[in-house]
Amino acid sequence: MRLELLDRGFEYRAGQWARVGPDGSATLSPYSIASAPEETARHGFIEFLLKLDAHERWGEGFAPPARGQNLAVRGPFGGFTLPDTAAERDFLFIAGGTGIAPLRSMIRHAHATGLAGSYRLLYSARTPDEFAYLRELRGMARRGELQLTATATRGGGDRWHGDRGRITAPQLSALIATPATLCFVCGPAAMVNEVPEMLTGLGIDRSRIRVEENE
Repeated sequence: MRLELLDRGFEYRAGQWARVGPDGSATLSPYSIASAPEETARHGFIEFLLKLDAHERWGEGFAPPARGQNLAVRGPFGGFTLPDTAAERDFLFIAGGTGIAPLRSMIRHAHATGLAGSYRLLYSARTPDEFAYLRELRGMARRGELQLTATATRGGGDRWHGDRGRITAPQLSALIATPATLCFVCGPAAMVNEVPEMLTGLGIDRSRIRVEENE
C-alpha cells in the first residue's frame, strides 16, 4: 500500500515503522515502512506491506483499503535501522513473511546511497505465492546488487525452484563469509527467537545481530 503524502513531509530511517489506520480511527496498527527514504523523497509516497485476511481486512479489522482513502500515520518509531556508517562490510538480512518490509527498505537505501559492502538476503515464506517483492529482489540479484536465497516452508510443487523448508544453521552458514557480518532479522516470533541463536552458534557476536521489536 502506497500512501501519497501530498504536501506533507515524512522523514524516517530505513528500517523504522509507523502506526497506520483509517483517518479518525481510535486505534492504529504498527507496520514497518517498506519504502526507502530516497523513494519517499523522490516520489512523495511511503509504502507499507499489508497482510489481508479472507475478507481483505487489515490491521485492527479495518475495512479493505481503497484508492483515495485518507489514512492516518504516526511515527516513525524504532531503532531497527541500517547504520549510516558501519565497521562491517558484510550484511546479512534474514526475513520471514511480511518481515521483508523493513529489510527491503534497508536494502534499497543501501543501494541508493552507495553504502559499500556485500549484501545477502535469506527470505522465507510459507508458500511461493506469499513472497513479496520477489521479482524486484531477483532483478537486484541478477544485477549483482544482492545475493538472494528464497525458501518456501510448504507447497510450491514443481513450479518452485528455490529452497524448501525452515531456515537452518547450515543454510545460514553458507551465507556468512566472515564473523564480522552485521545481521538483521525480522519475521514471525518463532523465527526471531531461533535465528539469532543459530547465528551466535555460527560465530556471530550478539552485538552484530539486530532484531525488530515493534512494541
